[in-house]
Amino acid sequence: MNKISVVYCSHNEELNIEESIKSIKDFADEIIFVDLESTDRTVEIAKRMGAKIYKHENLSFVEPVRNFGILKTTGDWILILDPDEKLTESLKKLLHKTIKKVGEEIKDPRADFYRIPRKNIIFGKWMKHTGWWPDFNIRFFKNGHVSWNEIIHSVPMTKGKGFDLVAKEDLAIIHNNYTSLDSYVEKMFRYSKVQAAELIKGSYKFSWQDLIRKPLSEFLSRFFAREGYKDGIHGLILSLLQSFSEFFVYLRVWESLKYKEVEIDKKEFNSVIKSFVNDIKWWMRKEFSWLKFL
Repeated sequence: MNKISVVYCSHNEELNIEESIKSIKDFADEIIFVDLESTDRTVEIAKRMGAKIYKHENLSFVEPVRNFGILKTTGDWILILDPDEKLTESLKKLLHKTIKKVGEEIKDPRADFYRIPRKNIIFGKWMKHTGWWPDFNIRFFKNGHVSWNEIIHSVPMTKGKGFDLVAKEDLAIIHNNYTSLDSYVEKMFRYSKVQAAELIKGSYKFSWQDLIRKPLSEFLSRFFAREGYKDGIHGLILSLLQSFSEFFVYLRVWESLKYKEVEIDKKEFNSVIKSFVNDIKWWMRKEFSWLKFL
């Protein structure tokens, strides 16, 4: 019989953790809960609901902690879940089928790990575009076949065969992502420090042009290439927020240089802005050709 272990890594998630664990209580044979120095009732709730509690230093990102949690499991299969995520009944049934080697929605029953779509609920709306769907993540795998790099938002290292589940709403992990602007900004501040440090560690050389190019490129990618405009005002706001997040990463790199004075050449500045204007005109003609002023 295949045993399933569910691994959580959490810091101060008392508002989310009970609902998340409820969604997997009838699915998991074992719940491994790694607490990152919580100061609220998170641990109390998780323990009451049957989780095995382990302590870990509170890092700025979760990838190394997931490896720690995996080492504590005894299951043949592992599901990684965040406290603000839940499983649907259909997804639980399908994952059970994967370990029994049956099921039409499974492309190859011999897979060692599966990428599962996530339904991201952001500011109260399911984001179907803007780069947030289907948002495949490797979350279900045979023990010993997946581990994480100690790099923020990195794709995990894998062994064996991997396949995608079908991108259907009822087969997706429900992710109650950003629920407020405060929650978005809090993560942005935290993640930007880590991302800037990784750029510096990787011998990145600061360029003032990146303060403009990187955020503008992110906006074009989110709002146009990934059809964020189809998500309405949510798509516009998230595209702008993601753009600002990129700006903040490179701003932190500049901060690490002690706010070094850098000359801005007018011709170069004009060239950067002109390039962006041309790009946005191209996208506007492609996606909004009905606009008369174009």
